[in-house]
Amino acid sequence: MRREHRALSRIALGAGIEGIPRVLDFEESRLTRSWIEGAPMQIAKPRDSAYFRAALRLLRRLHAANVIHNDLAKETNWLVTPDGRPALVDFQLAMTLTRRGVLARSLGHDDLRHLLKHKRTYVPDHLTARELRILSRHSLVSRIWMASGKKVYLFVTRRILRWRDREGAGDRLP
Repeated sequence: MRREHRALSRIALGAGIEGIPRVLDFEESRLTRSWIEGAPMQIAKPRDSAYFRAALRLLRRLHAANVIHNDLAKETNWLVTPDGRPALVDFQLAMTLTRRGVLARSLGHDDLRHLLKHKRTYVPDHLTARELRILSRHSLVSRIWMASGKKVYLFVTRRILRWRDREGAGDRLP
């Protein structure tokens, strides 16, 4: 909750970003955010490349505020508003950074790769050659996580705790 508050507060300092919730109230054990009308990506299934161009602009503005979302692989964190624009929710894993160093660029690259994976799912014919190159390159942080931390995470959450990290997946077609 504190990470989400810190990230959303950082974004608000720059007059906010349309498509990202605002903090309405924050207390010791409660964070109240503004509501953004929209459907999760896996339900709305955006088939217009304009959605993904706007999503890229939204992500660039987020990164310009030195906020990395860190959870954009989940389609449930991407909304499609009633007028077809993108919005982002669930900033619980977000990082706020003081400067755009190596870590920020690496994690920002992963945010971008996750957006492009979704674009590949919904409008694959609209991927550019540059976007295809980005999709083919995992950041160093991502490679380390996949080789070590993710295996431990999956073992603990799936085998020991029996969690299923597939929220919203029931809405997807096979």
